[in-house]
Amino acid sequence: MTLLSVDEARARLLAGARPLAETETVAADLALGRVLAAPLVSGVAVPPLDNSAMDGYALLHSDCAEGRWLAVTQRIPAGHLGQPLKPGEAARIFTGAPIPEGADTVVMQEDCESADGRVLVKQAPRPGANIRRAGEDIRVGQDVLVVGDRLTPARLGVAALVGATDLTVFRRLKVAVFFTGDEIVMPGQALAPGRIYNSNRATLRGLLDQLGCEVIDLGQVPDRLDATLEVLQRAAACADVVITSGGVSVGEEDHVKAALERLGRIDMWQVAMKPGKPLVYGRVGDADLPSQTDFLGLPGNPVSAFVVFCLFARPFLLARMGTAAAPLKAYTVPAGFDWAKPGKRREFLRARFEDGRATLYPSQSSGVLTSLAWADGLVDIAAGATVKPGDPIRFLPLTELLA
Repeated sequence: MTLLSVDEARARLLAGARPLAETETVAADLALGRVLAAPLVSGVAVPPLDNSAMDGYALLHSDCAEGRWLAVTQRIPAGHLGQPLKPGEAARIFTGAPIPEGADTVVMQEDCESADGRVLVKQAPRPGANIRRAGEDIRVGQDVLVVGDRLTPARLGVAALVGATDLTVFRRLKVAVFFTGDEIVMPGQALAPGRIYNSNRATLRGLLDQLGCEVIDLGQVPDRLDATLEVLQRAAACADVVITSGGVSVGEEDHVKAALERLGRIDMWQVAMKPGKPLVYGRVGDADLPSQTDFLGLPGNPVSAFVVFCLFARPFLLARMGTAAAPLKAYTVPAGFDWAKPGKRREFLRARFEDGRATLYPSQSSGVLTSLAWADGLVDIAAGATVKPGDPIRFLPLTELLA
């Protein structure tokens, strides 16, 4: 079987992502992380009036003659309107305060000398300096946020800036999760010989919570086909997307792939990458119905599950939420390690960028989750490539992968 390349797999997943159609109106204070479903049109100009960009003196530029003292006739704090200025007059003005009629320039206070109710401009700026013009940030009628914008703190600040109290967003994406493997137990339970605690549940739930998904946790499933079929049916009935961890390889105890084939179809399986080769994508339900539920099967090894989620599941989920993930952003940095044995698949190695170079975690085993807790990025090495210290390499910061 020919394995898909990483780029082919991402493209195929995104092509199959169906954006949500249902919307709801929520309070702007509760909209962090949601995806905008209707454009936000400003009913106000920002700033509403010409205003001062700094503390200083508002005056007519032609009055800035050398050695000429001007009478300071008023004081204008932010939020207050001043009176018209006459030629030869100046107004003491503060950052954000409206520019009074008759003034066309603000001179910052450091370039002035004041005494006895008068001011002398020691260094004249250009005409119109230090004035923020009405509407230079936002115009009345401007689309300040558009459909598909994910509501970050900065975007919510823009919404507040134009007075928005409610926003129309797509409903939350419902993601059902369950976990397979008789060897895993939940934290808090007794750890019998041969068992390990389920770390993937905590990692995956955290990644989904960060995205703003509505998570439906169906817990742990025994390594039996009947149990897997039952929980997969339940998951598909209540969610838009089902994500599992484990059971998607080719072993006799890997029942998830078989259950998906019975209840739906597999559209994609196995990617030419390490870690994370056994990625399954498909749909649960009748092929003739539009209500099919998407399915993503992640590997069971903790590092593999995390890497596959970042590279594939996250952009797919964002597309389903009605927005778009940023393209993979890699930085070229010098290698601080030696990679002498070329691999047959594209490899993503846990690394940290420090002292101007990328260094690797000592163990690159896909079961060593501590490598991800230590790392701040992944080194992307092409199939068949070797690396020597100082060679330029591709570095993918985790902050970019999770942005």
